[in-house]
Amino acid sequence: MSSPQNTAHLNRLAQATSPYLLQHKHNPVDWWQWGPEALAEAKRSNRPIMLSVGYAACHWCHVMAHESFEDATTAAVMNELFVNIKVDREERPDIDQIYMNALHLLGEQGGWPLTMFLTPSAEPVWGGTYFPNESKFGRPAFTDILREVSRLFRDEPQKIEQNRAALLARLADKARPEGKVTVGLKELDGAAKQIGNAFDAVHGGLRGAPKFPQPAILEMLWRAGSRSGDARFFETAEHTLERMSEGGIYDHLGGGFSRYSVDEKWLVPHFEKMLYDNAQLLELLALAYQRGGNALFATRARETVEWLKREMTTPEGAFSASLDADSEGEEGKFYVWSKNEIIELIGPEAGGFFMRHYDVSDEGNFEGHNILNRSTAPERSDAGEARLKALRDILLDARSARVRPGLDDKVLADWNGLMIAALVNAGIILDEPSWLALAQRAFDFIATSMTKGDRLGHSWRAGQLLFPGLASDFAAMIRAALTLYEATGEKRFLDQAVSWQGAFDAHYADAETGGYYWSADDATDLLLRPHSTADDATPNPNAVAAQNLVRLSVLIGDDRWRAQADRLLENILAIAGKNLFGHVALLNALDLRLRAAQIVCTGAEAERFAQSALKLPFIDRIVLRAGAATDLPTTHPAQEKLKAIAESAAFVCVGERCSRPVTTPEQIAPAVAAMRA
Repeated sequence: MSSPQNTAHLNRLAQATSPYLLQHKHNPVDWWQWGPEALAEAKRSNRPIMLSVGYAACHWCHVMAHESFEDATTAAVMNELFVNIKVDREERPDIDQIYMNALHLLGEQGGWPLTMFLTPSAEPVWGGTYFPNESKFGRPAFTDILREVSRLFRDEPQKIEQNRAALLARLADKARPEGKVTVGLKELDGAAKQIGNAFDAVHGGLRGAPKFPQPAILEMLWRAGSRSGDARFFETAEHTLERMSEGGIYDHLGGGFSRYSVDEKWLVPHFEKMLYDNAQLLELLALAYQRGGNALFATRARETVEWLKREMTTPEGAFSASLDADSEGEEGKFYVWSKNEIIELIGPEAGGFFMRHYDVSDEGNFEGHNILNRSTAPERSDAGEARLKALRDILLDARSARVRPGLDDKVLADWNGLMIAALVNAGIILDEPSWLALAQRAFDFIATSMTKGDRLGHSWRAGQLLFPGLASDFAAMIRAALTLYEATGEKRFLDQAVSWQGAFDAHYADAETGGYYWSADDATDLLLRPHSTADDATPNPNAVAAQNLVRLSVLIGDDRWRAQADRLLENILAIAGKNLFGHVALLNALDLRLRAAQIVCTGAEAERFAQSALKLPFIDRIVLRAGAATDLPTTHPAQEKLKAIAESAAFVCVGERCSRPVTTPEQIAPAVAAMRA
């Protein structure tokens, strides 16, 4: 390849009319506009073309511009090795269509920014969309791509297309440098397959006993199904939820799930009920119903919320921590039945009908007693279910006269945060607006009665607040605030999330990893500050915080939040590399970071678009309303979207690629699906 002799290095975009091109006129890149002069220069200098296509309202176009095109070091590599051409897809849709089709034919996903490498004759060779400035999450750095593509042109010009596979292999090596723990989409898929293979094909859940619900693992499988399109991931999670919902671990009279099952069939629970288990399972039940329409999941979700309202809601509107397993000194006594008790309450004929459906016998299924379950029940019918509901109500009323298990009525900020978010997410899917009101009431209590300034406490009971709070309190309550903001558009929730995030960073941050200590820097009664990154029965606070930061970056419009999330993810995943299954929630956060559907709803009808966007699965969508410019900070990238289109619309970005503007609410879901195809 000859050198570009006597070529004046300059950016030629100042003469452009396109606002998008003019945004790049001060880049240190020697940009050309598309045209005969640029193509002639490529042939004259025998350099390949680096084609960059975007549009003014494309968020990830701006991110790549800021990271790479404004970076002098990256620009120097681009200028030396390529003729660089910038195209506004709205100004030249013909050029965009040619090379977007070429990208699809090369087996790559489309979207904007579109980054294509062409021969000096403008023939497409390879490309992609957004490329990071530095290698991360299994993706090669943009400069590594530039150098490898240039090397291929220089050293093997006759084998460009044949060497595409070799090019991809070499780039994969650069994306996973030796000696560095790298976790990207490839590793997420591998981990999901490995853990899916460990599930019990008959009873669901991980094989063996005891069996725990493991919500983070079920979410991991769900995300893998969404990511890969492989229905087996969904089916594995749904099978587990179905077996749990029919088993004795579920309270078929009062609603709600017990902590775990001591056997492999989900029959015999450890009878305590924890707020955090039910919060996480409520979200999963709603997700499963949303996908397949299985009425069982919607029923169990609604019954669980009825239990929450009846037995777990404090007079102040927050949620109690747990119900004990024991009553009268005996575990499970409150929940089990004898055959005769049932017949005495509802009679022999109705009793026989009920007992056939709930596995009740003379000998019992648990130490001479009966745990109600439907694991082997006859098939359902509408009439049968209505009759069973009436009979359950009679038994529930009778049960309420028994000596009740102890209620731990302290209010924990972290567990309440989990339930608040679950009520919002499930309420949207199941069209239960009263659940959002229930969530807001609990949120408002914690935000007013469990805080000091911008700091959260951990536990409240009888007017006494345990302060300061833990990292788990901040992570869960920030998530609750962001969930409420996406659902309602009420700015007070976003403001509260930002305030708490500031206090979280100020008092809990670990400067070395970008993660968080469990305790505050001014907690005085500890020998040392605990610092765990692994999940427990609840997601690790670092994992929840990573998701919060990803969402904040979109909702606030500041990429510093995304950079903070990336640092946290990279550093903790490097630590956790040898124990990924102890960090499943962090893997779920990484999936959100790499695949989130960012949906910005603009114009006078922004709310109508937002309501449609909110119906997408909550685990991997972020919804922002921007009805008018005054709704957003002046620096928010969505300001460009408001300027770019006169009517109401939605702007959809998936991962780090953006689609064309969507002009009707009904097109949002297909647009997201097409971006993920």
